[in-house]
Amino acid sequence: MRKAIQIFILTAVVGSSVLVARAQDKKPAKPKELLNKKANGFKGIWYMIQPTGNEYAYKYSGGLGTYPANHRPFAIYAEEVNKTFFCYGGTNDKNSTLLHTISSYDHATKMVANPTIVLDKKTVDAHDNPVISIDSLGYIWMFSTSHGVERPSYISKSVKPYDIGKFELVNATEDVKGVETPFTNFSYFQVYYEKGKGFLALFSRYDENARRVIGFNTSKDGQKWDKWKVIGNIEGGHYQVSAKVGGKIAVAFDYHPDGKGLDYRTNLYYLESSDWGKSWQTMDGQNPELPLTKKENIALVKDFTSQKLNNYLLDVNLDEEGKPLILSVSSKGPQPGPQNGPRDWHFFYTDKKTKTWKSTVITSSDSNYDMGSIYAEGKNQLRVIGPTATGPQAYNPGGDVVSWVSKNYGKTWKAKQLTKNSDKNHSYVRKPNFAKDDFYGFWADGNGRKPSESNLYFTNKKGEVFKLPRTMNGDQVLVEKRKIIDRNF
Repeated sequence: MRKAIQIFILTAVVGSSVLVARAQDKKPAKPKELLNKKANGFKGIWYMIQPTGNEYAYKYSGGLGTYPANHRPFAIYAEEVNKTFFCYGGTNDKNSTLLHTISSYDHATKMVANPTIVLDKKTVDAHDNPVISIDSLGYIWMFSTSHGVERPSYISKSVKPYDIGKFELVNATEDVKGVETPFTNFSYFQVYYEKGKGFLALFSRYDENARRVIGFNTSKDGQKWDKWKVIGNIEGGHYQVSAKVGGKIAVAFDYHPDGKGLDYRTNLYYLESSDWGKSWQTMDGQNPELPLTKKENIALVKDFTSQKLNNYLLDVNLDEEGKPLILSVSSKGPQPGPQNGPRDWHFFYTDKKTKTWKSTVITSSDSNYDMGSIYAEGKNQLRVIGPTATGPQAYNPGGDVVSWVSKNYGKTWKAKQLTKNSDKNHSYVRKPNFAKDDFYGFWADGNGRKPSESNLYFTNKKGEVFKLPRTMNGDQVLVEKRKIIDRNF
């Protein structure tokens, strides 16, 4: 009997070896996550986190196809083909999975392309939403992020330049202690490309205590990445937002106080680099020793801790002189509702004579997760586009979208409401890199208190809002322009 068993095992092993050998002779099968199929319309993901048990339903929720603020960019204008390419967290009719989806807007024809679903992320967590980049040859890159370490991340690249029809996975590696290691996990990804230098990406890593450590990595070709460099590791970790304007990278970040959990984020810090991450400076040119590990340091912009306020990062930008512009929202606590108000929209800028930080409050809104973008438009003109008007689900993320313009570098602001009488909250207005006037901001809507359909929108610089079609046939289609509600501007 033993002999018979041994013969069976030997046969099975030999058989398995033959099967493995035959499999190795063939090209590896495409991972099932890679889809490369047409979406036939624009459907955004609806997502929620942490039920509250009260009228607000969740800590935050809604149409979060362009969430979170720490992912960027979702859209890039490519002058070579006069198109804006944009990605988002899409889904199916049942909102049962997160589909990483990409489309483009043709500025000559004013038409949008039928979106391509690049891959299925196998989750409904909008923290896994994608971001994109375009290299100097016109290839479009999609970086499919993860939320922590439980799911893999992916890098995909278009098969043809400036073409969203088909993508292939990139088997990327990073240098870990001198060993080429698969680069398959990254969170809160923010990526920039420069001809001759390649990619620079800022992202978070989770340490053994699940703290979010922030840092960056670089790659000349998008496939082989260097060693990850840590920027900040203060107490419980950080969130960061960033921007690239010209040759400068700007980074704004907060920190989580020890022992209070991730719902508490406070303070505001800022660093910048003009040499592709080789060195980092404060706004006034000081050189901190990295990584930052103490909450009191020379990168501090605003001490929200002493005021017992949370600080939610929205956006950072640079003006025409390379000076930083930062946007954030403060509140008294993490839970939704009027008890933690007001949610003040803080604008931080530099006094160019004294080289000190200044700030003002632009407006107030009703949710910690009301997110907008800041634009530098030259000649002291600035713009903020975000959901600062109360929407149909008050105290839930988003609301109605307002364009705020300052012609005196933030001293005073004038508002124009872009959406009104909506049935769902609009949220997470994103600024395209190199934004062109007729595709100037991009966002999604959704019910803040219960699962719903989520539609996608964009606005031009004039404030006209366009709704992307939920269903479409063919390769491209003109978009529907919504009625302009408020012309008092």
